[in-house]
Amino acid sequence: MIVNPVLPGFNADPSIVRVGKDYYIAVSTFEWYPGVQIHHSRDLVNWEMITRPLNRKSQLDMRGNPDSCGIWAPCLSYADGKFWLVYTDVKRYDGNFKDAHNYIVTCDTIDGEWSDPVYTNSSGFDPTLFHDDDGKKWFANMQWRHTTNSIGGSPTHPAFDGILLQEYDAVTEKLVGPIKNIYAGTDLGLVEGPHFFKKNGYYYLTTAEGGTGYHHAVTMARARNIDGPYEDHPNKHLISAKDAPDNIIQRAGHGQYVETPNGEAYHTHLMGRPLPGLSKNFCTLGRETGIQKCVWRDDDWLYLENGTMVPDVEVPSPDPTIMPKPRDAVYTTFDGPELPSEFQWLRTPDTNRIFQLTGSSLRLFGRESYGSWFEQALVARRQEDYAFRAETKLTFAPETYQQVAGLTHYYSRSKFHALVVTFDPNTGGPVLTIQNCVGDWPDAALTFPMDKNVPLDGDTVELAAEVNHDKLQYFYRTTGDWVAIGPVLDASVISDEGGRGEHGSFTGAFIGMLAFDTSGRAKAADFDYFNYIPK
Repeated sequence: MIVNPVLPGFNADPSIVRVGKDYYIAVSTFEWYPGVQIHHSRDLVNWEMITRPLNRKSQLDMRGNPDSCGIWAPCLSYADGKFWLVYTDVKRYDGNFKDAHNYIVTCDTIDGEWSDPVYTNSSGFDPTLFHDDDGKKWFANMQWRHTTNSIGGSPTHPAFDGILLQEYDAVTEKLVGPIKNIYAGTDLGLVEGPHFFKKNGYYYLTTAEGGTGYHHAVTMARARNIDGPYEDHPNKHLISAKDAPDNIIQRAGHGQYVETPNGEAYHTHLMGRPLPGLSKNFCTLGRETGIQKCVWRDDDWLYLENGTMVPDVEVPSPDPTIMPKPRDAVYTTFDGPELPSEFQWLRTPDTNRIFQLTGSSLRLFGRESYGSWFEQALVARRQEDYAFRAETKLTFAPETYQQVAGLTHYYSRSKFHALVVTFDPNTGGPVLTIQNCVGDWPDAALTFPMDKNVPLDGDTVELAAEVNHDKLQYFYRTTGDWVAIGPVLDASVISDEGGRGEHGSFTGAFIGMLAFDTSGRAKAADFDYFNYIPK
């Protein structure tokens, strides 16, 4: 069986393409660098992250992008002997505007060096590129209307002003011809995330509707011509859990159709899994990727094989002999020349200013603070499990309270917990303390949950975080056994729904290493290892 999610943790807006026997899924990365994650599979069951194509300054610079902006909704396709990737770089979130710029990059191989981006337009986000069988290429994106009451984390339907279509000329690398609004969406509203495919003489258009929260859906429509007119699916929506509040999978929407070499039909979708047993629906693993088995009926419409719109956790795979691989602990040392692939950082392409591999450790150079949208030395990996333990070893000798380094459970500038080493002017030496922000938007004010800091005798200390669903406990040790430090913290706030709510942000939780130095002296902090252990 395919066991959902196939990409656990923050892996949103899955665009899927098959090339021969190989399947690829591209997902959004928002403000995390490098941009876009591409995963590979031969069986739809087991997936491996193989590349992040937007990995240099000439392609992507997100310094100044607010939280939950950056790379939205990539679309991956293959035509003319090469891969094509379209995506949005969103520069604003709050207020009426998005300032969403759309680009295309290409590469002959999936894991090669992708081209510098070709700019297309800025009329809205979630672009797609469709290669028609007559050789034409069509570019589509949702149109954003700023003259509405859609503000920041409170989206309203009129701002999502339909799906725009325009031809793309691959020779001149420009959009050409008339712009046409081809689809307004259904009464569910908030239409976005368009993708096309062609079958049985129809152009099929799937879109995302209902927002990123619990009313999300994959909507389907079809037309004889790519520019319409489009008729809606008999059920309007192909995939949605909006009317199934007890389903394990919630927030299902925004995906893409794919066929196996034998013609079997599948559809990806993003999804969220609320923490079980809690009265509040918080998805601490963010928006993940799932896959559903589909069937074609005599009416030439696609349906889920289970006969409903509600997504399943377990789905029949193309090859029943393939078993899901177990999820193992990851023990990482930083003794190689490159940062291990599970880690990312925030916004900046100038990595030499925020970290360096020394040959024995990961060295972070303290730059700007937790809340910076520009240059932040924070290197982290996705939380992929409800319960896990993370461990690291830190060597750091702060000389002022403005110098801080440690271990953080991080979502955004307004949602994080951090166990850190800093300098205490009262004791005249290094101490351990906890600093956090528990959903305080927009001020992102720090809180200090420990009654008393813990003095340290030396420069080296091991730090650990143990998350059990909605609870976080930090630990430390200098010698001997691990010792719990500070109170049990609320881990549920490190989620899309924490703070101002489900539409206020929509990425996912990370666990990782940080350093900042607001004195401007770029104090270095060395991390020897990083362990991630599912519990």
